[in-house]
Amino acid sequence: MGATGLRVIWLSVWAVVGVIAPVCGRASDGEVSRPPRNRLNIVFILADDLGYGELGCFGQEKIRTPHLDALARDGMRLTQHYAGAPTCAASRCVLLTGRNLAHAEIRGNRDSGNGRPFPGQWPLSPAALTFSTVLRQSGYATGGFGKWGLGPTDSSGSPLNQGFEGFFGYNCQRNAHSYYPPFLDDDAGTRALNDPPIPGHRKQLQGEVIDADYRGVSYAPDAILKEALQFIERQREERPFLLYLPFVEPHVAMHPPQAWLDRYPVEWDVELGAYRGENGYLPHSRPRAAYAAMISHLDDHVGKIVDALKQRGLYDRTVIVFTSDNGPTHEGSDARFSVGGAGCRFFQSTGGLRGAKGSCWEGGLRVPTIVRWPGVTNPGASSACLSYFPDWFPTLCRVAGVTLSPELELQLDGVDLSVALAGGGEPKRVGPMFWDFAEYGGIVAAREGKWKAIRRDVNKPQPLAWELYDIEADRAEEHNLAATHPEMVQRLEADFLKTRTVEPDFPNQLYDPLTPSAKAGR
Repeated sequence: MGATGLRVIWLSVWAVVGVIAPVCGRASDGEVSRPPRNRLNIVFILADDLGYGELGCFGQEKIRTPHLDALARDGMRLTQHYAGAPTCAASRCVLLTGRNLAHAEIRGNRDSGNGRPFPGQWPLSPAALTFSTVLRQSGYATGGFGKWGLGPTDSSGSPLNQGFEGFFGYNCQRNAHSYYPPFLDDDAGTRALNDPPIPGHRKQLQGEVIDADYRGVSYAPDAILKEALQFIERQREERPFLLYLPFVEPHVAMHPPQAWLDRYPVEWDVELGAYRGENGYLPHSRPRAAYAAMISHLDDHVGKIVDALKQRGLYDRTVIVFTSDNGPTHEGSDARFSVGGAGCRFFQSTGGLRGAKGSCWEGGLRVPTIVRWPGVTNPGASSACLSYFPDWFPTLCRVAGVTLSPELELQLDGVDLSVALAGGGEPKRVGPMFWDFAEYGGIVAAREGKWKAIRRDVNKPQPLAWELYDIEADRAEEHNLAATHPEMVQRLEADFLKTRTVEPDFPNQLYDPLTPSAKAGR
């Protein structure tokens, strides 16, 4: 079956799903309830390549993150929360559609080939259903500000075609490799309150190089934050809102403002000296300080969002979620630096977990996560419940007071986390959590209870054998137990093969019956 046929099937599935409707004060099992006319706002903040150990509230000792630490004290930390994928676009697809990588439309960072004038990554199809679409249909104002990565502006994957009334920032991930880009996509509809957004509109930025660290005049993260704050300011009492903030920091290249760079010691970079681009991206004269500055600047942006909510009296009527799209940037060919010069070893960015971005080890998938849900999460609490990105679709619908048809619930791979967020323990999940990642040689992974199984290089002529780890006893994944527990490996693989759907645009060939190499590899 080709890609077109698969899209038709998807469209048919969603056509059968049925109607979504607001819930008037109903709460299943009595765990969470609120007045029917007081629907909560939602702010979902997604950092870019932020490691599990890079926040103070998750053990970081060098980088200062006071605002996120304060949010954690006021909310709950999820200590075993997993991204949807180990790289950007696939993880965002899983997040927004609620379908894990064994079912997702996008399972890697493949480019759309769209070229100019509207570049971007492989688009979500017209049949895709996002939680932003569901919330918008239920009456929410929806705005996105940051990095999109799920389809060019003129495609079905545009944020304007996936539930957002407006979007401002980087539509294309490649454009986001610079913090002083020539333009940002401006579909935010901010010209006047009732003016419709203009698809394909761009805000030109002054990107001239003005100093040795390749910094220009207009710093894109500040421009994005400004638009997000204006979105909050424009909201009216009678309509709840979803504010999606996929911020771009600390993804390399490193371009922090000088004032933030100066907050960290010069001595940090004396030993290694300047980063000269050995591992890709632009050089920087003080790479360790620069990386810390970017994370602190991200933290400051979160603080400004929280302050804006408080100033408008919205803080206690808003659920805030903060997490990261995957683990920290991976090591490069020069062992002194991570890719782009990031000092991930120096900062112990994974918090002792194995691997980084691009891997399905814990360091590539487990991400720092904070949730504040007024009246539900207890201040300063933490939860070790197993959870991952597909869970946000049903959870945010629960926050919004939206009920989903039974047909749609069956199509989603996530579970409602409200019980766990209220301190009630593990959510009721049927089957393992799955990842089916098409890049970096092809990786398959599953997590159920304490067990995690991984198989790498499934797109290569000789795939590696399955590995098995007891994460409760071995969070660093140092002891492969596949040989002593073959029955667990076989069961997890069987569960994966039973649930997986073929994605012809992102094939993992070992498990793809459409490819000749699949038969050879079995």
